[in-house]
Amino acid sequence: MKISTKGIYGLKAIVDLACYSVNEVVTIKSICERQGLSERYLEQIFSLLRKNGIIVGRKGSQGGYTLAKKPKELTVYEILTALEGELTCRPKVDVNNDLDDIISFSVWKVIDETTKKLLEEKNLEELVDEYNRNRTKQSMYYI
Repeated sequence: MKISTKGIYGLKAIVDLACYSVNEVVTIKSICERQGLSERYLEQIFSLLRKNGIIVGRKGSQGGYTLAKKPKELTVYEILTALEGELTCRPKVDVNNDLDDIISFSVWKVIDETTKKLLEEKNLEELVDEYNRNRTKQSMYYI
């Protein structure tokens, strides 16, 4: 399984959105400035996230984006599958013999199920908390 830049940047942008959209909408431009992302690429990513019910957009001069659900209710799995589609490490080949069946069931299926379980257990709120703790540590300095 390989997560594309769409998944990586999308998850990064969603964490940023969750941090900054507590009481207001957040623009793509502001996320891109904070995270060093391309606006055009993030517009494509946000289109997918909006279509999949992860974010809500507001049009107009005061427009921007907010989360469609509370951060605690959004899992990393839900976000990544909205961007990447099915997350699997299984080869895209036809299973045509006993050895392929055994490997598919014993190895690839177990990896897929374990990965899914781990990503379903991690929610957006946890990522936001980790990010905020890390930012606080980095902004502190000692004399």
